[in-house]
Amino acid sequence: MRIGLTGGIGSGKSTVAALLVQCGATLVDTDAIARAIAQPGGAAMPAIEAAFGPGVLAADGGLDRARMRAIVFSDTGARKRLEAILHPLIGLETERQAAAAAGAPIVFDVPLLVESKRWRGIVDRVLVVDAHEATQLQRVVARSGWTPEAVQAVIAQQAPRSARRAAADAVIYNDGLDLPQLAREVQQLWARWIAK
Repeated sequence: MRIGLTGGIGSGKSTVAALLVQCGATLVDTDAIARAIAQPGGAAMPAIEAAFGPGVLAADGGLDRARMRAIVFSDTGARKRLEAILHPLIGLETERQAAAAAGAPIVFDVPLLVESKRWRGIVDRVLVVDAHEATQLQRVVARSGWTPEAVQAVIAQQAPRSARRAAADAVIYNDGLDLPQLAREVQQLWARWIAK
């Protein structure tokens, strides 16, 4: 079983991913892969520096994520250039990790699963973690210290909640749930999808 997991920023997708791992899934986290290839010495860094110049480098030689975020959210062409560098490298590492899963159910944590279109052909099921925008905003500001405007800019770049829900085989509504309640929702879904 190959499950595509997605949800808007602050929806609780990472928490659901961790709960699925507790159920027995192997996690392939595309955000973690993206961060790794943009670390100092990471596979994407030479191409990123060539495309955007040394101004996007942090002092340690990795990607200055705040600077790059500001660039790509104000310039669609820059976002497409960055994606053209990152996506093939992320795809290769995703395939490598999936091949190493040795028959276990795989959860692909993909923030932009709906936006990328290609994932529907790769996964058997799509699970969307959903939350109201006000909840997303509150969670991200609390955990990251970003301004509400910065969070709103990210939300605006992602597919609308309605589009994510329309692409889903299952939706977990993560508004007003505590962790034990969320865990029960995940376990019940796992039982329906995997245990049968």
